[in-house]
Amino acid sequence: MAANFPQWVVPLSSPQLQSQEKIRIGYASHYLHSYSGTLWLTGWLRYCDHQKFEIYCYYTGNQADPVTQKFKDYSNFFYHMPDNLPAVCEQIVADKLHILVYPEIGMDAPTMQMAGLRLAPVQCTAWGHPVTTGLPTIDYFLSSELMEAENAQEHYSEKLILLPNIGVSYPKPYIPQVIKTRSNYGLCDDDVIYLCCQAPFKYLPQYDFILAEIASRIPKAKFVFLRGTVLKPRLQRAFAALGLNSQDYCVHLNIPERLDYLMINLLSDVYLDTFTWSGGNTSLEAIACNLPIVTCPGEFMRGRHTDSFLKLLGVTDTIAKNEAEYIEIAVKLGIDPVWRCNISERISQRQNYLFDDQVCVAGLETFYQQVVDKSS
Repeated sequence: MAANFPQWVVPLSSPQLQSQEKIRIGYASHYLHSYSGTLWLTGWLRYCDHQKFEIYCYYTGNQADPVTQKFKDYSNFFYHMPDNLPAVCEQIVADKLHILVYPEIGMDAPTMQMAGLRLAPVQCTAWGHPVTTGLPTIDYFLSSELMEAENAQEHYSEKLILLPNIGVSYPKPYIPQVIKTRSNYGLCDDDVIYLCCQAPFKYLPQYDFILAEIASRIPKAKFVFLRGTVLKPRLQRAFAALGLNSQDYCVHLNIPERLDYLMINLLSDVYLDTFTWSGGNTSLEAIACNLPIVTCPGEFMRGRHTDSFLKLLGVTDTIAKNEAEYIEIAVKLGIDPVWRCNISERISQRQNYLFDDQVCVAGLETFYQQVVDKSS
């Protein structure tokens, strides 16, 4: 990037703030639409203190939808510049930002290229893609005090900033009334439904045995997968190792609409989180449906999303310390409907702690102010 765009790799000094002038914050992303890696960002913008900050959004993708309109509504300046890296860079530099934030770096190649340049004096990324960038041009990683382990800075090339709570102000999802039944999805009322709705890449093969272990203790268990059948051969081997037929327990559904996705959440008994890379949006939506979640926090932040959500809710009974405890909790939730109902009720009562959190936004803006003050 330095070889191709030498004009955009030189260090930049922070623009001096004049009296009554606002701090200019830019957000650049290919995904300023309904996307799991950026949906949370609407909260940072919605609750922004517009007396102190001016918001610039740079949308480099081309899938505008109602969430895109929210980004527009919450911005002072919104630029839609798809597939034109030099033009976006020129605009960002012309806007003389104090701080540029990439909500995710790693999911889109041109965004990674942009992030390798110096378009603002201070450049940050956040956990839309929950892995360090390794880029010397990204100064700060905006994370969460509840998601990071004690030695977390060792995992980042950026300086780690621990924002309050989960670090983001996630909008509370709209959850419809239950208007379908299990039979609509080929499931029975006496099934114990374990929802497994993550992307297939989050299911690592060394943990396949866990589902088979649960099934060996819960004869009515049904593990409902919502994203393709790529895991089928692996599951067949894992269940066969315990003398079980995976087809008796594993259900692979194609969910055509978001309504059906939410219905499945509402009709399920237990949500099984993935190891080492836990659910983000999927876990938050399950919580909005009051669905009990079994999780086991991993070493890195990406494996601690759900753990942080449950800690913020104060509902920590279903956080496991290891694989064996994960199985025990999942089995207990399956055979003890009273306990399951108790967990669900407590989740329901405490959701206001988790969604639309403005405490983290205040922490974010304190960080912005400190960075600008330090450089002025």
